[in-house]
Order: sequence, then C-alpha cells, then structure tokens
Amino acid sequence: MKNKKRLSFINFFYALAGIIFLIKNERNPVIYLIVTIPVTISGFFCHLSKIEWSIIVLATTTVWMAEALNTAVELLADEISEEKRERLGRAKDVAAGGVLFVAIGAVIVGALIFLPHLMVS
Repeated sequence: MKNKKRLSFINFFYALAGIIFLIKNERNPVIYLIVTIPVTISGFFCHLSKIEWSIIVLATTTVWMAEALNTAVELLADEISEEKRERLGRAKDVAAGGVLFVAIGAVIVGALIFLPHLMVS
C-alpha cells in the first residue's frame, strides 16, 4: 500500500511537469492562461452562483485538457515522423479541431453566464 501511495505522489509530479511543459513550450496555453485569469476575476465581481462557477470551471478545464491532448498528439506524430505524412497531418488537424470545438463552446458558455450579469450592472 505504501508503494502505491508513493507512485501516486510521483505521478502527480509527472502530471505537473507536463502542465509546466505545456505552458512553457506552446503558445495557445499562454493565451488560455491570459484569458483564464480575467474570467476568474470577473466571476468574483459578478458574484457567480455555485452552478455558474461549476460551469465556468468545467468549460475552462475542458479547454485546457483539449489543448493538452492536442499537444500530446502533435508530439507523438512528430516523434513518429518529422516528414510530411498525410495521415499524421490529418490526426494533428483533427486534434486541433477538437480544441477549436471546445474553445468555441467555452466562449458561448462564458457569454451565456456573464452577459446577463453585465446587463444588470
């Protein structure tokens, strides 16, 4: 049991290293970070309900997860072959499209939640 706890603890640091790599080496996560901070601050100013906060957190973390998975697909594809290969290129495009879907959804969620608060103020 002690070894399992130690492995879980170590895995947490591998995951944290992955997040740090993502932010340091990719451009889009920096943009997401720049957007996440004012969204969070705005949530406090708008006095979001628990349900609204839950939806914002879910939308935000889904965008981050999609970007992380997209980056993983890109890294794996580049590891397999750095030459142009049609199916690898399509895999990268599909992964990027998934991020776009989620990002558009997050913007819509943000508008649905924040606009009514801004209209009242």
